[in-house]
Amino acid sequence: MKQFLLFIVFIIIAQTSFGNNKEEKKFKLTGKPILTIFANYHAGLGRANKESGFSLDRSYLGYQANITEHLSGKVVFDIGSTKVEGADIERVAYVKNAMLSWQTENLTVDFGLIGLEQFNMQEKFWGHRYIQKSFQDKYQFGSSADMGVLGKYKFTRWFSADLTFINGEGYKKLNTDNKYRYGLGISILPTSRFSIRAYYDIQDKNSQEGSKSQQTLALFAGYKFDRLSIGAEYNKQYNTDFVQEHDQEGFSIYSSIKLGSQFQVFGRYDNLTSQNQWSDNDTQYMLFGIQYSPIKQLKISPNFQNNNPYSNKSESLIYLNIEFKI
Repeated sequence: MKQFLLFIVFIIIAQTSFGNNKEEKKFKLTGKPILTIFANYHAGLGRANKESGFSLDRSYLGYQANITEHLSGKVVFDIGSTKVEGADIERVAYVKNAMLSWQTENLTVDFGLIGLEQFNMQEKFWGHRYIQKSFQDKYQFGSSADMGVLGKYKFTRWFSADLTFINGEGYKKLNTDNKYRYGLGISILPTSRFSIRAYYDIQDKNSQEGSKSQQTLALFAGYKFDRLSIGAEYNKQYNTDFVQEHDQEGFSIYSSIKLGSQFQVFGRYDNLTSQNQWSDNDTQYMLFGIQYSPIKQLKISPNFQNNNPYSNKSESLIYLNIEFKI
């Protein structure tokens, strides 16, 4: 199957890149830079009052180019923390995306180190990635990018589907161990205000004796009124890290209210649990805040976050988050 998919991608790219029609010859190469910065100041409250400081959470630097009428390419570097205590180097750069994309009116095929669709709709609806990742990303149910092939087809105005064939370990670990993750997603947009998403994937088991294939299920629904938006998602993962009966599940509810053209208030609640409490990550998480956006490229948000692990005491922090994006 993998050889067939790669062959199809090669044929599509070859036909698009070397086509001889007049429209392709007249096409002018265009492109744009990509720059995104997430930064914050945070301070702990109560038992977390010793934690405070400024932080540069993430920087995305890259470029996107339209190569022909149907073919485009994108390269993005992700500069973030090493998360290694005592390390001399506190920032490290990863290649987040290095991909080609072939697109017609209804079909899109991405190949390379690609952005994934697993929780893309949820992340856009949540709308505050610069403050906190969406549920599946935060609790590591999946990665936002990986090496592989992604096909998306729009059947009607309101119904589309996507197929994913990837390595399965994210963009920081590009292995060739002959084990893959296969995903199918369905997106339904009954109206311009209402969004529904269902997703399922399965990942090949590892080489350890007794390991089981990992499976992930995600369901989402969201509705946007004139000023109010509310979304909810349910996620479940079977045999997490290929360990039998190490299942985990959780839900996330988030909402925002527009206060004029520049202000917004928002809130979110997560609940994550594991079967027989095998995971130390089981938690309840709450966030609420205000967002001010004086210009399209800039967002500023004072907010409150509380993490209440089932196996430990809760911690509360106040944040001032900033996003700058062009």
